[in-house]
Amino acid sequence: MDFNALIDWYIENHRPLPWRETRNPYRIWLSEVILQQTRVAQGLEYYLRFVERFPTAVDLAGADEDEVLKLWQGLGYYSRARNLHAAARQVAERHEGVFPTDYAAVRALRGVGDYTAAAIVSFSTDAPYAVVDGNVYRVASRLLDIDTPIDTTAGRKEFAAAAQRLLEEFLETVGRKGEGAGRYNQAVMELGALVCTSRSPQCEACPLGTACLARRNGTVAERPVKQGRTVQTPRWFNYLHLVDRQGRTVVCRREGNDIWRGLYEFPLVETEGEYDFDALPLPVDGTDWVWRGAVRMPKHVLSHRIIHATFHRIELPDLTAGEWPEGWCVIPVARLGDYAVARLTELYLSRAAADGSHQKG
Repeated sequence: MDFNALIDWYIENHRPLPWRETRNPYRIWLSEVILQQTRVAQGLEYYLRFVERFPTAVDLAGADEDEVLKLWQGLGYYSRARNLHAAARQVAERHEGVFPTDYAAVRALRGVGDYTAAAIVSFSTDAPYAVVDGNVYRVASRLLDIDTPIDTTAGRKEFAAAAQRLLEEFLETVGRKGEGAGRYNQAVMELGALVCTSRSPQCEACPLGTACLARRNGTVAERPVKQGRTVQTPRWFNYLHLVDRQGRTVVCRREGNDIWRGLYEFPLVETEGEYDFDALPLPVDGTDWVWRGAVRMPKHVLSHRIIHATFHRIELPDLTAGEWPEGWCVIPVARLGDYAVARLTELYLSRAAADGSHQKG
């Protein structure tokens, strides 16, 4: 395996990104959490915002959760933001605010799995832990022509072991000062992102092409193998966009263990299918409500759910005149932007702002 060629390729072709220019484990951790299921171009903006607002783990630990979620808004998978906040508090409490670089200590932080822990310790200290992300799965599956499905327990174990063997071979054979586990892990990940891509891989430009078994065996297009798709459950959300004549509306904070926990939304009525407004089981007496129309949003696809959402625009005389269910919060319409909301609600609000519906009902 020509690992020197891999490192030479990385030095010449890698994308210059701020988290690659630092050994600060806190900043590396921020980037890794943000980039999970996020494109680099989008993640970069969020990384820079978080670093500016929370330059240390102690700063992040001392923040209010609503502020963290608002700063995270638009990235989705909000459990990552909550875990990020909780882990920062663990660093503040257990490690006196100094982000750890020991693998076991990093792995013990909230929301940190094997991949993230390996990335943090290898990038910050060159600790000999192989990183296994989607790019590495793809490179390893083709390089070694592995046909075990990557989305199985057996596959995850096999690829973790294979990635570690490759890293150890690199460390044993590359006699180049300063080229440690961190550089190697970055090089393999970048190779998967730029050359060994899912579609139209550039095999001719690959620095490891001569050693690639899948290329030799004609199985590049078949690697990696996946066992099956995740079942996505449909759900129907009916939002009540209430606005009174004084320019106030109602928002609620999602609680429990459901999606979007900790984010805000309009009062929600969930049903088993699509309902017209007249048939909705309203949570309160709506005799003085004037229905102004409905906006049916395009289906919103999440990893395990497909959300079919309708926003019902409703006008009423005075939101402060009645008693509302616990958790309903009456706020000025002008303050909606202060609250962290899911991408679905954000898209609706953009549409409502364009036609003035968030003000007039």
